[in-house]
Amino acid sequence: MIKFGTGGWRAFIGEEFTQANVRLVAQALSNIIQHENAAKNGFVIGYDRRFLSDKAARWFAEILAGNGIKVSFINRFVPTPIVMFKAKEMDCHYSACITASHNPADYNGIKVFIQGGRDADEVITQKIESQIAELQDSDVQLIDFDDARDNGLIEIINPMNEFVDSIINFIDMESIKKANLRVLIDPMFGVAKNALQTVLINGRCDVDVINDGENPSFGGLMPSPNAATLYRLKHLVAAEGYDIGIGTDGDADRLGIIDEEGHFIHPNEVLLLLYYYMLEYKGWKGSVVRNIATTHLLDKVAADHGEKSFEVPVGFKHISSQMEADHSLIGGESSGGLTIRGHIKGKDGVFASTLLVEMISVTGKKLSEMLDEIYGKYGYAYTAEGDCTFKPAQKEALYNKIYVEKLMPKFEYDVERISYEDGAKVYFRNGGWVIARFSGTEPLLRIFSEMEDQSTAESMVTQMKAFLAL
Repeated sequence: MIKFGTGGWRAFIGEEFTQANVRLVAQALSNIIQHENAAKNGFVIGYDRRFLSDKAARWFAEILAGNGIKVSFINRFVPTPIVMFKAKEMDCHYSACITASHNPADYNGIKVFIQGGRDADEVITQKIESQIAELQDSDVQLIDFDDARDNGLIEIINPMNEFVDSIINFIDMESIKKANLRVLIDPMFGVAKNALQTVLINGRCDVDVINDGENPSFGGLMPSPNAATLYRLKHLVAAEGYDIGIGTDGDADRLGIIDEEGHFIHPNEVLLLLYYYMLEYKGWKGSVVRNIATTHLLDKVAADHGEKSFEVPVGFKHISSQMEADHSLIGGESSGGLTIRGHIKGKDGVFASTLLVEMISVTGKKLSEMLDEIYGKYGYAYTAEGDCTFKPAQKEALYNKIYVEKLMPKFEYDVERISYEDGAKVYFRNGGWVIARFSGTEPLLRIFSEMEDQSTAESMVTQMKAFLAL
């Protein structure tokens, strides 16, 4: 069965991610496009550096072309944000990128985008799933890639320069040029290097790169920029005197940041830094949108500046929809994805990283100094998290315990309320919280807690794990 989660369809290569299934997804989407008369502005396809991504992109394009849909094919690995950028520019009703983002190396997948270059919502993904369920192999229509290109149904494009220029035009490059910063990039064997390095070199930064090149196993690590996977970046930034270390995930839509002392800056803190910087130093206005597992300190920053904060379910489609509804300034999530008003409507690790470099340049303050300034004003909070694996046979029992029976541990803190909008989130009267929810991209149960200090937050995660017997 082909099922879409919070970040597209992701599956094990060779088991579910196969040529036949990629073609089924493409045919289902082609049927939807034809039914909605949505082929006028064409369809953009891109792919990342994963095993089979380039071939799968060709398989996908052959089906669209076989259904008479004009394809703009990016014929080199690129960040997912570039696909979204080009789709937005062309006003495509639909577009796609072959990627499994930060998943392990034995996964691949497909992210589908809708008009404006936004992540497809559940309405669209459910339509795709319904179409797939009705398809037979004989329903699949295709044209050989080279024949489709010769016939003008597939056009080869490279929007890298346009994307880079859009960031350069948005960012205060003059301030960056004056700062003479040293930057170390870790693309985690993914696709960020070319775009990010080009932008920063235009800002006269001294840029070095580690963990580059083609490596289908991602060096034996998950291409997810966190405190554990960025251990080499942390060491080198501190040891060799870089101003900032930037890690990006496999398709460069998420980031992980290392400060000048070699400390990992949690994605919650990245959101705090950028929102505070834009309100306090740039004088911009606008609300913030965060998902249900992201720091509540953003609410305090917003309120202090007369702005609103919105909480939405996990999945960037919810963030981009709410941002559009309120014309919000920034939206993001605790997994490292964020976007800014005026840029693309999806996550972009390249753009967010560049904006952090601008922040350091404009304020003249180090990352650690900016965080101290924020915590001095709004207090400190620590986010702890734990991913729990489970056997398929356990999922029903876990689901029933959390969602049906609605059982919870006996907490030592007063409970204000419990929300089941996305997972089970317990809000405490002291402002802290803990949440347990099933991942939409991997077979995991994720537990997050934010409390006044590290030991308390970690104890809440431990208590929840013990209660669920994980």
